[in-house]
Amino acid sequence: MRTLACTLLLAAMLSQPAVGGGKTTVTLGTLKSDAPAAWKTAKSPFKTRLYTFVVPKAEGVDRDAEIQVIFFGAGGGGGLPENIKRWKGMFVAPEGKTIDDVAKQETFKAGGAKVTTLDLQGTYLDKFPPFAPNAKTIRRPDYRRINVYFETDDGVYFIIFVGPAKSVAQQQKAFDEWLKAFK
Repeated sequence: MRTLACTLLLAAMLSQPAVGGGKTTVTLGTLKSDAPAAWKTAKSPFKTRLYTFVVPKAEGVDRDAEIQVIFFGAGGGGGLPENIKRWKGMFVAPEGKTIDDVAKQETFKAGGAKVTTLDLQGTYLDKFPPFAPNAKTIRRPDYRRINVYFETDDGVYFIIFVGPAKSVAQQQKAFDEWLKAFK
């Protein structure tokens, strides 16, 4: 019985990424990609959030950026058009522009998966927990959020890269390379 308990505990520990630095291989279904070493793993607050990374803040910025990898299960999380609409609703465009003026959408393949990104910048309407109707909304000016709809045979994974625009810009090349490296 004691051996079984130890085996189950070890299996549970291995199913979650270690918190801190070092190499982290992110697995989305059968696809894998190593996260950049500069991204530090953090404890995920929800069971559906498989990975959380703290991304170093840019010089002169007071907050780190964050990358979240979320999986609601096969068929969960909604379709792409509904998510695009919801994501756009999380931002207020800079003065004189519409959200469609500042939204940049791209689709590509990574390891056979169809990947769609929506890059938004402006005032972020930060709400936690995100789906709670009475959650407090904090307006975060000069923010950026890159939303990723990552379609695999196992279902859709949602990847969110959010933070001060300057911090996201500083790590965008590494983020793009990481996404495209899934095999």
